[in-house]
Amino acid sequence: LAIAGELEKRRLKVSVVGIPKTIDNDLLFVDRSFGFETAVEQASDAVTAAHAEAHSSMNGVGLVKLMGRDSGFIAVHTALATHEANFVLIPEVPFDLGGPNGFLAHLESRLARRNHAVVVVAEGAGQELLAAGSGAVDASGNKKLADVGAWLRDAVNAHFKAKGVEINLKYFVPSYMFRSAPACPTDSVYCERLGNNAVHEAMAGKTRVLIGMVHNEFVHLPTDVVVTRRNTVDPEGSLYRDAIDATGQPVSMR
Repeated sequence: LAIAGELEKRRLKVSVVGIPKTIDNDLLFVDRSFGFETAVEQASDAVTAAHAEAHSSMNGVGLVKLMGRDSGFIAVHTALATHEANFVLIPEVPFDLGGPNGFLAHLESRLARRNHAVVVVAEGAGQELLAAGSGAVDASGNKKLADVGAWLRDAVNAHFKAKGVEINLKYFVPSYMFRSAPACPTDSVYCERLGNNAVHEAMAGKTRVLIGMVHNEFVHLPTDVVVTRRNTVDPEGSLYRDAIDATGQPVSMR
């Protein structure tokens, strides 16, 4: 938008057309952003590996941290794709760590019943529980996040050590492997068609628009409207409800 505004100020006939590039799938209005399906495919492999590790040990815990700064779409879709996660923690749904209805109590109950557990956590989950700094931002303008995965790993180990219960926790952080992975076929096709449509619109003189798929049709969306806020998982919606059914975790851990 800043570039488009400067071009107009200089009266240059240059189009600025965007495509939905965010692996977290957190762009408003479009059905999905490119790279998202590849990320879920790769994350599913990581969760499957975490389950194999956890299941092969007495009181085994597989903890997988995935991308998702403000939106838990990758974590939720991965839980649905694998049905091997027992907990999915996302930024949109706060949780307590301790207490009778907190995460640790439910993890303890799960281990007592089944002797293993898999936990999927989005990187932006639980930030209200951590000392995440004073609103500091990185060079891209994103708020700096505390490392919820390492914090959870240490909290789980400390909790069970204090109770005299031996666990075997394996911690997986595969997120940045996704960026270098080959695109899955559906993402490749989507990128090809997004690029084609973007060029068509630019050549037609459109500017300040984003090309995205909505209800299986490629449409033009005003850029200033699309970036008003991030798309997030609705805690009251059917997607999260289905993820809760897939994991078996309680609706609330507060």
